[in-house]
Amino acid sequence: MKHFTQFESKELGQELIDLALAYKANSRLDLAKGQGKRIGCIFLNPSLRTRVSTQIAAQNLGMEAIVLNMDKEGWALEMNEGAVMNKGTVEHIKDAAGVLGSYFDILAIRAFPSLTNRDEDVNDFVFGQFVKYCGIPVVSLESAIRHPLQSLADQITIQEFSKEKKRKPKVVLTWGPHIKAIPHAVANSFAEWTLGMGHDLTITHPEGYELDEVFTKGATIEFNQSKALEGADFVYVKNWSSFNDYGKILSTDSNWMLTEKHLKHAENAKVMHCLPVRRNLELSDEILDGSRSLVQKQAENRIYAAQAVISTILG
Repeated sequence: MKHFTQFESKELGQELIDLALAYKANSRLDLAKGQGKRIGCIFLNPSLRTRVSTQIAAQNLGMEAIVLNMDKEGWALEMNEGAVMNKGTVEHIKDAAGVLGSYFDILAIRAFPSLTNRDEDVNDFVFGQFVKYCGIPVVSLESAIRHPLQSLADQITIQEFSKEKKRKPKVVLTWGPHIKAIPHAVANSFAEWTLGMGHDLTITHPEGYELDEVFTKGATIEFNQSKALEGADFVYVKNWSSFNDYGKILSTDSNWMLTEKHLKHAENAKVMHCLPVRRNLELSDEILDGSRSLVQKQAENRIYAAQAVISTILG
C-alpha cells in the first residue's frame, strides 16, 4: 500500500481492521518500526481527533510526527498550473509539496472542499496536487470527498460491537439537520467502506440530499427515516449539504434529529457519529449520553486506525 486515500478492497480493509485491533490490545507492539522516520501532518483546515490521534499513532510506532497548520502558519499556496503569482498567493504547490516530500517519509494531509466548485471538489484538486508533487506516500486526513481514516475507525467499531457474527449487520446512515453547509466526505467514505466490507447499508435523508452515486451504489435509499431505522443494528448520524444542488442547504427539519423515539423499532441499535456533533440539533443528549452511543469508542479507534495505516505503509 503506497498511499491511503480511499477504500481499496475488502481484503485490505480486513487486514487493516485486524492490525488496528492488535494495536488496540498492545499499542507499543511495533515501537521500533518507525524509529528514525518522520511523518508530516499538514492541515489546511481545523482538526481535533484527526490531528491528535495521528500524532499518537505515529508515536506508538516510534515515529516522529511534525504538525503544520498550513492555513495559519504556512504561506498562501498557489494550486494552479502556469499561474502568474502577482496576487495573494506566495508559494506554489510544486515547490511546497516538493520540499515537504524531502523532509518526511510520509505526508498526511487534510484539505476540505470549497463546496462551490463541484468539479474541482469531486476531482479532489487540492489534495491531488500534494500527492502529485510530494513524491512520497500520502495519508488522507480528510479530503474534499473522502475521510478514509474515519471510515476505517468506524468499521473497526462496527466489527467490535457486532453481536451476531454470522449475519450482516443492518447499518443505517441517516442525515441530521445542521446550521451550515457541511461537506460530503464523511458520508461518502462511510458508504464506500460499509458497502465495500459487505454490510447491508440503508441511507436515509430528505429528498434533494442524494449523495454521489459513485459512493452509494448498492445501498438502499429511503426517504422515510422511520422506515429506514426499523431493525437497525448501527445508526450513523451525519449531516451533509446537497450534492446535486451543490453545497446548498435544502432543509433544516428538526424532525430528523435522532432521539430515542426514532429508535422505538430498533431497540438494540447502537448510534455512531464522527464528532464534532451539534448536540440537540443533529443528536439529542439522551442518545449521546446514553448506552446506545458509540461515539467515544469511535474516537478512540481513530488512534488504532491511523496506527494500522502508518504501519502498513512503513512495511
